[in-house]
Amino acid sequence: MQQPADSGDSEAARPFVTPCRTLDARAPWRWLALGWRDLRATPALSAGFGLLIVLVSAMVSWMAWSLGRFALLAMLLSGFVYVAPLIGVGLYAVSRARLVGQTPRLADSLAMARRVLGQAGIFALVQLVIILVWARAGMMVTAFIEVRPGDTRALVEFLLVGSAIGSLFAALTFAASAFSLPMIADRRVDMLTACVSSVHAVLANKRVLLQWAMLLAGLTAFGFATALLGLGLVMPWLGYATFHAYRETIDASAWPEA
Repeated sequence: MQQPADSGDSEAARPFVTPCRTLDARAPWRWLALGWRDLRATPALSAGFGLLIVLVSAMVSWMAWSLGRFALLAMLLSGFVYVAPLIGVGLYAVSRARLVGQTPRLADSLAMARRVLGQAGIFALVQLVIILVWARAGMMVTAFIEVRPGDTRALVEFLLVGSAIGSLFAALTFAASAFSLPMIADRRVDMLTACVSSVHAVLANKRVLLQWAMLLAGLTAFGFATALLGLGLVMPWLGYATFHAYRETIDASAWPEA
């Protein structure tokens, strides 16, 4: 009878926001180096994930180009936004296994993806809502700021307002997702706590995480610039690096391991 009470007391004593560490300016480069080490150590598994990412990205891009309608594109994005976290969790399982001295296996990645299915669904729903509101905000800017040919002032105003709104949504998306998915893959924690903890860690290390966000954006842009083929290398690398970023930034020791 005593054990359940102790377990309950331990759970009640956990903070709602997970503590985070203070990062140094070299941290993002350290995460990339660790991620690259995982990539080189698991060539076959990483290549499989990379191929899946390229195929899914190509399918989404082709259908988005072909359909072009907002409703259909929203349905397409909802599927992609749900699948992407599961792929990410599979990548985190590889780095997690290597950290504890185990040999990464595809079966372990699939098992972890199944375990976090419900939490990943919540994460995907939040991300989808942000994307749809973001898209609607862009439409509102287009509707309220009319840019006529030769009207430089209106064009500058349109770009400034659009960029400001886009930056706000991008920052919100990054802050909520920077460490939340790796956290639910590594610990038994709910998605709300993981997202709030991720935002807290980003706000506590704004300069370092801004640098990290810029590196992520730059490498992802490179992947798209290579006709999506570069994503097969870049995305597994960044997935592994993201897990190392979470482990160095978030102190989730109060939560049981998954």
